[in-house]
Amino acid sequence: MTKRQIIDVLARKAHLTKKAAVEAVDVLLDEIGRTLSKGEKVVLSGFGTFRTIWMEGKTVKIPKTDKMVRIKRHRSPKFTPGKKLKRQVSR
Repeated sequence: MTKRQIIDVLARKAHLTKKAAVEAVDVLLDEIGRTLSKGEKVVLSGFGTFRTIWMEGKTVKIPKTDKMVRIKRHRSPKFTPGKKLKRQVSR
């Protein structure tokens, strides 16, 4: 499912205009991103938890050129599904 499809479903089921649905989805995604960028977690009960984890720096080889590149230590987003979502998916 794409962002566009989510917007279409939201507009239809919540009786919103497409413009209002686009704004709602954009605000939601922006706020999740903004919260994660501060190092905080986002908990959506029944759906899951978004948080960030620290990835250690490492040296990797680019296969095409065999060049070694150093990747710095950085934060990366992580999602842990909630019980309700796990049950829905495992049906």
